[in-house]
This record gives sequence, C-alpha cells and structure tokens, in this order.
Amino acid sequence: MDLKGKKIVLCVTGGIAAYKAADLVSRLKKQQAEVFVIMTKSACEFITPMTLEVLSGNRVVHDMFARDFTWEVEHISLAKRADVFVVAPCTANVLGKAAHGIADDMLTTTLMATRAPLVFAPAMNTNMYENPVVQQNIRILRERGAHFVEPANGRLACGDSGRGKLADPADICEAVLDAAAAQDLEGLHVLVTAGPTQEALDPVRFLSNHSTGKMGYAIAAAARRRGAAVTLVTGPTALQPPAGMTVLPVVSAREMYDAVLSALPGQDFVIKAAAVGDYRPAETAVDKLKKGDTDLGLTLVRNPDILKAVGLQKRPGQLVCGFSMETRDLLANSAAKLESKNCDFMVANNLRTEGAGFGTDTNVVTILRRDGAAEQLPLQSKAALADGILDRLLAARHAR
Repeated sequence: MDLKGKKIVLCVTGGIAAYKAADLVSRLKKQQAEVFVIMTKSACEFITPMTLEVLSGNRVVHDMFARDFTWEVEHISLAKRADVFVVAPCTANVLGKAAHGIADDMLTTTLMATRAPLVFAPAMNTNMYENPVVQQNIRILRERGAHFVEPANGRLACGDSGRGKLADPADICEAVLDAAAAQDLEGLHVLVTAGPTQEALDPVRFLSNHSTGKMGYAIAAAARRRGAAVTLVTGPTALQPPAGMTVLPVVSAREMYDAVLSALPGQDFVIKAAAVGDYRPAETAVDKLKKGDTDLGLTLVRNPDILKAVGLQKRPGQLVCGFSMETRDLLANSAAKLESKNCDFMVANNLRTEGAGFGTDTNVVTILRRDGAAEQLPLQSKAALADGILDRLLAARHAR
C-alpha cells in the first residue's frame, strides 16, 4: 500500500535529530500522503519551519497563539483531520507529557485531542532513554495502543555511544504505513514464497533464474501490515526480510518444498510467488568441475512441483494463489496451470511486457480465477499489486 489520500500529522520536538524530519516529510510525500507539521518551540531552534513548509506544501504550526491564519481551533482541526500522528524525533519531555496528560503547547494539545493511531520515534541520550521513568512512560503509551519505532545504536551528538539515535526515516515511514493500514487480515495466517531457488552443480556453480524476490517480499510485507500472521519462505535474495514475520530461508527447490509443506497446515492463504527451478542436476559434484578440452554435458532431473503438492493437499477454506511467468500464450498457459495445480487464483505476467518481470519495482499482470474469469490489471507498483492480490483473496474468502 501507499499513503495516497491519507493525512499524516508529523510532530517534531526539540533535539538535534529534528533535522531528519526533512527526510521523513519527503518520504511521506513520496508515498502520496498529505503531510501537516507541528513543531515545538525548541524544534524551531534546530530546523526552520520554512524548510518543512516547502517540503510538505502546508503551513507549519508552531505557535499556539499565532493569529496569521484563517480562524479555526487549529489543534482540534488537525487532531480530527489526521489518519496517523507521528512524533519524530520524540524527546523524553514529550513522552512524559503524552503519558501523563500534560498539554501545554500546540503539539501536546493536538496530541491529546486526536483519536488517530500514534507513532512515537524516541531520540535522546542513552542514559535518558534507559532511565526507568522514560521506560515506564513508554510502557504506559504502548498499553494505550501507541506504536513505537525503537531508537538505533550508535554515536550520539553528545559524544556517547549507545541506544538513542533516531531510527532511520525509512523505518519510521514503514511504521506510519503499518499504523495507517486496515487490519482486515487480523487472525489470518498467510504463507508466501519468494525469490529464486539455486540448484548446485558443484561447490562453486549453480543453476538459477533472475528472480529478485521483490514481488513475494511485497506481498509478505503487505499481509503483515494488514494484521496477518505471515510465514515467508524465501530463496536467496539481496533483500532484507520484512520484520514481524516468520522467515524460513531456503536454497534449493527441494528445501523450499519441505519448508512449504511443513508450514502448510493452518494457513488460510498460500501465495506462491517464488520462481522455483523446475530441474536440478542429476548429480552434484563434490569438487569444482574443471574445464577440459571437450564440451560438458549435464543430465537434469525434475524437481518436486511445490504448487501442485499444495493444491493437492489444501484443506477446505484454504485459498491458493500461484504465479505464472510466460513469454508467449500467457492466458492459455496460465489457465492450464491454474487447473492442473488446483489453484484458486493465478497471477500471470509476461516477461516481455514493459514494466513486468524480474527485478523491477512494477508489474503488469492478469489475475485468473477458478471460475474462468480473467482480470487484466494496469501497470502498477509491486507494493500496490500486493495489496490488490490480498484484496481479492479476502473477498473470495468472504464470499464462501
């Protein structure tokens, strides 16, 4: 998902990490959010309101008694308008006020008035962060449902080293996405496969494909964000697995087969986005194969068909979605695959379609259903497509 149409109120408090608010505003805008910024008086000493006004495209609020705006009870207006409130950086002072109901400036009064989800990203000296009072305040806010983005370890502005650095703005943006997402998959279990498999020829070489895992990882992240308990079975990729899920790393198709079949019971949705190798070498050399004066012949044998095995073993109520990558006869080949593997959905794409295929951040697909329907979707990000696939699986579940 992205934040299109969402109104995010960013509260910036007084600390050296306030300068990172500029990066965070930019990231939120790239997610198509409408961003409103509130700053404390102290925050204005570290970064100017004008900087954040230019980046957000909206007037920055920092003075509770300013009169240079169209009249409205501004803190109530922002509180009602927000879909998510994020406090980044959040000082120990504001954590304490939020935990104990103190509202003595524009930021804290607006925070007190909102019913939107709250995201706090603390940033302070290590000793302050580890102080029992601060930790108690964090526990109080967590118990009330607030989200926290833990500070990072590193060298701090005061010269100390330890936990207290503001989390990376990318991680804070991810937390805002989480807080804004509908929890419509809560209580469901989703199994996702992603990435390529590798079939060893010898200790040095292997057979594989061009899959990067981006599509599968996007689906896993979207499902977790929407409240599902996610199991991600992943082949070797350069991607960092999303947090908050069970990750089962594998290398070969046979390893993926075992992992998927072991995790299959209890899953509500099974989404097979991995590009699994159909064949493996009949024998794997113990030592590196040396180059000779003649050509080298390879004998390949079939790998187990994971999707077909899942289709055969699926229980009543379980929904299975496969992926089909083709270079010709896309719909015919994908429809045959859907039928032969007993899937409920098949996401079909053509490697030769611009914007689709391996390694891109976008995809162009046709979603085939068990009832014979075929829905062609436009070019879109893999993140958006991930939510689209989950939407259709959820609708099918509700229709049963």
